Formats: sequence, C-alpha cells, structure tokens
Amino acid sequence: MRKPASMKGLENLGRVQLSPSFFMREMLYSEIGNFYGIPNIPDYPDIAIEAGQKLCTALLEPLQDTFGRVSIRSAYRSPTLNKYGNDNKLNCASNEANYAKHIWDYRDGDGNLGALATIVVNRFIPYYEETGDWQSMAWYIHDKLPYSTLYFYPKLAAFNIGWRENPEKRIDSFIIPKGCLTKSDMDNHTGDHSVLYSRMIAAITAS
Repeated sequence: MRKPASMKGLENLGRVQLSPSFFMREMLYSEIGNFYGIPNIPDYPDIAIEAGQKLCTALLEPLQDTFGRVSIRSAYRSPTLNKYGNDNKLNCASNEANYAKHIWDYRDGDGNLGALATIVVNRFIPYYEETGDWQSMAWYIHDKLPYSTLYFYPKLAAFNIGWRENPEKRIDSFIIPKGCLTKSDMDNHTGDHSVLYSRMIAAITAS
C-alpha cells in the first residue's frame, strides 16, 4: 500500500483490520495531530500494518480477552508528528528513541520491527484507584505475554505496551515506586510472579 495522498486513501488505510477487535483508524488518532493540524499518516503503511498486527494479536487481544475492553490512548505516530511533539515538549521522545515503538513503520537502530501503544485497561481502573497497585498488571503481563517494554503512568493507570522483534522484557513506571521494576539482569526477572497478581485477577474478573 502506498502512503495515502487523498482522503479516500487514508479512509482505506483506516479500514485495515489489524486483529479481530482493532482497526488502523483508531491507532492514527492524535491530540497533537488534531490540535496542531499535523497529519498522522505512515510513510510506509505496509510496515506499519505488519507491526500493528503483531502488537494487536500478541498483546492487545489477549489482554482484552482476559480483562475486557482495552482503550487506545496513543498508538502510531508519524515521524513528522512525533518530531513536532518532541521539539515542543509534548511528551514525545525523540524519533530515534521511538522507532519500532510509537513510530511503527521505521525499524529501530538494531533493525528490529516493533510497535507500541499507550492503553487503558478499563476494568483495571477501579482496582488501581482503590489500591494504588499497578505492579500486579505489570507482573501479569510479564508472566503471560510476549511484550518488549511496559511503562506505567499515574492517570488511569495507563501504560505503554510494546511488541518488538527480540523483545527487551523491561518494565518501568512513573507511578510510585518509580523507576525500573524489572529488566533482564535483575534477580526478579525470572520465575512465577502469580502471587503478585492473583488478587487483582480475582477482583477484576468478579466485577
């Protein structure tokens, strides 16, 4: 597929079904793009679609099957839009840091294909607001799903979740306790962490 050069072309891109529950259209939404009038259109749609399909099939669909609706907060960003966000301090990392993350259609510096979305697990919000426990969701994903990176945020317990070839398997957070929860060289990285999320599973699935 060529980069859309018309409304009809963009409409056709938006109709691409990435997985049973997710379409490309919702992945292209951007407050930065809407407010500042910057089109959020992939340079290489076929690569973006391939990476998005991996993200949705491997991570978002399994999460939704377990916990109910997953809402997309931010997903694909074009290099132009992401650079504008970074230059203007709008919570966007540099393009180089976002290749194979929010910028789906460019591989990272090591040649890996990847895609990342910022999501909210709707039924997790009440549990998080009552307990302040974001780590249970982090450990569940760590044990159960082939993620590459997770990054948790205080509002709505939203988090970045990324799929990537050669996954990093690293979890970080802006929520207390801030910093790195686990990465490959830490003692807590391996093993069964189910005791840390069994209460969360029971609470959410009973709601």
